[in-house]
Amino acid sequence: MKQVLLDLQSGSIRVENVPVPAVRRGIVVENAYSLISAGTESSLINLAGQSLIGKAKARPDDVRKVIQKIGTDGPLPAYRQAMGRLSKPEPLGYSSAGTVVTTGTDDFEVGDRVACGGAGYAVHAEYVSVPRNLCVRIPDGVGFREAAFTTVGSIAMHGVRNAAVTVGESVAVIGLGLIGLLVVQVLKAAGCRVIGIDIDPEKLSLAASLGADVVSNYDGLEGRMEALSPFGADAVIITAATRSSAPIESAGRLVRAQGRVVVVGNVGMDLPRDIFYEKEAEVVVSRSYGPGRYDRDYEERGIDYPIYVRWTERRNMEAFLELVRQKRIDLDPLITHTFALDDAPEAYNLISTGRERYIGVLLQYSPNGVGASGTVTFLERAGGRRRSDGVRTLGCIGAGVHALSSLYPHLPRLPVNLAGLATATGLSAHS
Repeated sequence: MKQVLLDLQSGSIRVENVPVPAVRRGIVVENAYSLISAGTESSLINLAGQSLIGKAKARPDDVRKVIQKIGTDGPLPAYRQAMGRLSKPEPLGYSSAGTVVTTGTDDFEVGDRVACGGAGYAVHAEYVSVPRNLCVRIPDGVGFREAAFTTVGSIAMHGVRNAAVTVGESVAVIGLGLIGLLVVQVLKAAGCRVIGIDIDPEKLSLAASLGADVVSNYDGLEGRMEALSPFGADAVIITAATRSSAPIESAGRLVRAQGRVVVVGNVGMDLPRDIFYEKEAEVVVSRSYGPGRYDRDYEERGIDYPIYVRWTERRNMEAFLELVRQKRIDLDPLITHTFALDDAPEAYNLISTGRERYIGVLLQYSPNGVGASGTVTFLERAGGRRRSDGVRTLGCIGAGVHALSSLYPHLPRLPVNLAGLATATGLSAHS
């Protein structure tokens, strides 16, 4: 199958053929569409394109791990492991939709239309293996194109839930990119009054067409906010992406006393203490798409939370799709570009250069490109053949970072013939 991969040493994007992944605690899905998350994926691509020194400055935690490795194993093993990590390509993408072709759970059947989420799972590939709690059925009336937005839509849903808004409250949304425009629509579906804030006039116009009651750039912003709500915003949701702390400073000025500021985007967090102290405003950093995120028991092992953890990742995904089904969220104006999978490098070039205005960028997959069976058949033999030259035939299971950096590089110098390698994911086998 074909998959989009990022070269961590050069930052280049390529489409390569890799084996189809095996089914585990979930399903294998033939993708129809996947959504490029411009902000998240661009930051990873930019990091990959930096020098080794630049990478080290951006990832101090990884540098500390290398230093610890040097202390325990010496500089050469540490270097090999670090370069081994960089030599292994990185899968991109975390929001896709398609059809179930293999199932390892009772939750889904072959032929079900599903939306999938999760970095490392719902990647840009013809086939993906996704755990049960990171996929949901697509309701009738919702197409694959719309369903590919589900994971990003769940980020918007979780941000709104963290704002704890109620019907009739006024909410400011700072940053009207893809997630910001989804937040605007979720807030309107929840019965809120919304002011959309951005420096781009086209995004302001689009937010107004999607239901924002007031739109504004930063000039005269506080006056427009006062016209919408004289006491200030009940909540401010930040969906911008910038190293500057200007968004959080603006949020402090806009929010009412004892209001709430929810940070969804990756922004500077130098809070002006005086403003937040005087208003006793609450600041919440929203974590991805809901409870269950980063919990291996939930995400990988499929152990669900009880219903009193009301809005988990999976339930947020279902709720977003239901809003789309009810036509309360309009995704058509957000889809600005669609590329074939083979043209993925061009899609990322569009995003990195900004040569055209874009919001939602989709990758489209050709149906039934290759076969996708999750079953491997082992042939029984009476006994293995021993080579006359004394070379032993070797089969290996597993291709993690340690094996790739510390074990397999030594095999060419040994009297062995590597006949086969089995792994759970096609990418690790390819590496």
